[in-house]
Amino acid sequence: MGKSIFKPFASKNVKNIIFDLGGVIINLSYQSTIDAFKAIGFNDFEEVFTQASQVDLFDKLDKGLITPADFRIALRKLCKVSITDQQIDDAWNAMLLDFPKYRLDLLLSIKQHYRTFLLSNTNAIHFVAYNQLLNDSFGFENLSHYFEREYYSHLVHMRKPDSEVFLKILNENGLNASETLFIDDSIQHVVGAQKLGILAYHLNIPKGESIENLFLIE
Repeated sequence: MGKSIFKPFASKNVKNIIFDLGGVIINLSYQSTIDAFKAIGFNDFEEVFTQASQVDLFDKLDKGLITPADFRIALRKLCKVSITDQQIDDAWNAMLLDFPKYRLDLLLSIKQHYRTFLLSNTNAIHFVAYNQLLNDSFGFENLSHYFEREYYSHLVHMRKPDSEVFLKILNENGLNASETLFIDDSIQHVVGAQKLGILAYHLNIPKGESIENLFLIE
């Protein structure tokens, strides 16, 4: 199998690739979560959570600074209606759609030619749900099969776009920023990586971009 080349940076000396998870690898629908919360009575959920911004509660969950139980209690206070833990988890996880097999196969191909890493702003509730989805679909308990190392915000207590989380990956793995490509579907995360000299690319999903149509197998 030939080398996998990321076409937008084909002229660069890329040796390492850091992938975002949500939207880049697993398909997401933020609207599904908004609709699910509306269906259980949280009609203004989108005022406190969007892909681009969110209230401090979600940041704390992403950084593992509060437990899922704390999150559910606080969310009920925001919602101001009686909803169960299961209803909250089901609505929160509604955004998680599927792992396309062809995308996972591409990751294995890319891993043969680059040092690959995963960096995800995620949380303990989603972590359980998408690992279960991966196991049910492909028989893998987690994503370690596809990457050299994975960095999950709720486990490292840091999140994108803060510099500290990018520096952690660079420093722990001896990576040169100028030889490292970061791919993410949120522009604020891309900008955060670029500030450190990382070759960051904004994957424009609304315009139909995906990693499978931007990598070329030579």
